[in-house]
Amino acid sequence: MAPAQESSTSLTKEISSVPLLDVGRGNKKIRQEILKKIVEVYDAGCFVYGPDCRELESRIAEISSAKYAIGCASGSEALLVALMAHDIGPGDEVILPSFTFFATASAVWRLGAKVVFADIDPSTFNMDAKHVESLVNSNTRAIIPVHLFGQCADMDLLGNLADQHGLLVIEDAAQSIGAKFNGKACGAIGHVGCFSFYPTKNLGGCGDAGMMTTDDEALSIKLRRLANHGMDPRYYHSLVGINSRLDTFQAVALNAKLNHLEEYTSSRQDNASYYRELMDAAGLSEMLQLPEADSRCEHVWNQFTVRISAGRRDEVRAGLKQRGVGSEIYYPVPLHLQECFQSLGYRQGDLPHTEKAAQEVLSLPIFPELPRPEQEYVVDSLAQVMRGRDGLKLAS
Repeated sequence: MAPAQESSTSLTKEISSVPLLDVGRGNKKIRQEILKKIVEVYDAGCFVYGPDCRELESRIAEISSAKYAIGCASGSEALLVALMAHDIGPGDEVILPSFTFFATASAVWRLGAKVVFADIDPSTFNMDAKHVESLVNSNTRAIIPVHLFGQCADMDLLGNLADQHGLLVIEDAAQSIGAKFNGKACGAIGHVGCFSFYPTKNLGGCGDAGMMTTDDEALSIKLRRLANHGMDPRYYHSLVGINSRLDTFQAVALNAKLNHLEEYTSSRQDNASYYRELMDAAGLSEMLQLPEADSRCEHVWNQFTVRISAGRRDEVRAGLKQRGVGSEIYYPVPLHLQECFQSLGYRQGDLPHTEKAAQEVLSLPIFPELPRPEQEYVVDSLAQVMRGRDGLKLAS
């Protein structure tokens, strides 16, 4: 295969932009299937916890190799309900990564427990188990590993640590449905798995929706009850829960997309491999850091995230934007440095690997419907920017 830069002229004639995400491309293929089912639900009037919701729960449990799956309104509330089910609250500490989406920490904060931020392994972006171990104390109740960007955290080390100290493990699998660690699907490795079906996820709905998975029958009953105002049977409340019910329209869309999840995942994996091939051919692997896949993991590539030296990343992103290439920074400000968490007392330098990643990461388009010519345009554009007049190079 010729290096990406050799096809620059022909590519430019055909393609002038590539979006970071294009939810519409994937949805278009199954539009009629989804709309037909939505009409059926509309006519039946069963809008919340309908039969399609039960079907979705059963299928997600199977994918996650879990005995039980409980639908809820979002991935954020999946985390919240999972913590509520274990009575996490004031006086408790929960360890989680700072390099993650806000919802992971906000669920802990809302219950009055103390958020304790851990640093990451710079090669995988996932929580560093050794650093987690140094943070455990007598107040620690739970660990929330985040399977970031489509790759599982080190569940061997984290699981052993949790077993030694009697800690709850809640998997934040919002970005990683179908990912595996040592052959075991995420969502059933810890005590509870929490999934998000936000439209941009690998399995995305037409709005917000979430799911919790577990092998514990008693816990599954409690999770379901808490997500429905603590109510069972109707108008009898044994717990104070919240309103986090899964609506049937979302289940309809997700069931339709589940029929194609293996195809979506395979396409993302192929896209990641092709990026690496293109970037090696273009010499970019010597100028930036490509994402690494842990050999123990089956990576599902929610994001393809490269690292570009601090101080240059934003220039590169601006150059890509000029060429019509979408990109995003996940995440520009680590949670431990967010204004709302100032009272926790963290300062710049406390989590060096997290802070360095926030200055260097840049995610490129990798959605399943991304054709190879568009990937070639992305890499061609990236090569042009990296070799521009500023002489951008990855700092050692």
